Amino acid sequence: MTRTVLVTGAAGGIGRAVAARFAADGLRVAGVDLADPRLPGVSYHRADVTRADEVAAAVREAAGERGGPDVLVACAGVTEGRPLHLTTEQEWNAVLTANLTSVFLCVREVLPAMIEAGSGAVVTVGSVLHRTAAPGLPAYAAAKGALAALTRQLAVDYGHHGISFVTVSPGWVRTPATESRLGGAEDLSRLRESNPMRLLASPEQVASAVAFAASPDAALLTGGELVLDGGASAVSPASLLRDGHRERMGLPPLHGEPR
Repeated sequence: MTRTVLVTGAAGGIGRAVAARFAADGLRVAGVDLADPRLPGVSYHRADVTRADEVAAAVREAAGERGGPDVLVACAGVTEGRPLHLTTEQEWNAVLTANLTSVFLCVREVLPAMIEAGSGAVVTVGSVLHRTAAPGLPAYAAAKGALAALTRQLAVDYGHHGISFVTVSPGWVRTPATESRLGGAEDLSRLRESNPMRLLASPEQVASAVAFAASPDAALLTGGELVLDGGASAVSPASLLRDGHRERMGLPPLHGEPR
């Protein structure tokens, strides 16, 4: 039986790639966003996923057109922030609402149909930045850490209904939004050097991981997290500062730094 997938943030870099991947795989795909992703095989349902009424309406509309949903992929979110002592309560709440509360609203809306069906899969797109921090993103890191914790909790609460929950946590992904924050080719080169595989993920690579995480073959992953950072979070930062270690990792020297 052909499954139905609901993808939030379907017009964004990762969400668009995820929706396109599932459509190419022959699944019925409903895309939820404020903008139309305009993808072949993907129906569009406009909603602000931070508003419960709009989420409910979009899920009802998608279910009426496509059935299900059998799979939810929560890609919608924002990467914003500044140091905590400069963060207003409004800014803090806005980031947590966009990245965490939106997932709560979407999952809550699709769970009844999945429980009734006795099966389902929920994949949330997290971030390695709840594992290794970046300056100036306290609310974002808190939201993504909570998302991983929520995934574990839901896996325990709903596993007996045949529903799996997995978080996919990428590092840097080459989307228009992330590239706009970089200084060009030199920054891209440095980012590649920060992980053992010398890779920056593409949205399509993230979509491949999401497609697996949502598949029946990944049922035993429930409650877990797929980290897609080329091994960056496995590297000791001190290793990147010593030329001897850099040489063993195949990296260029830092010019006169201790070996």
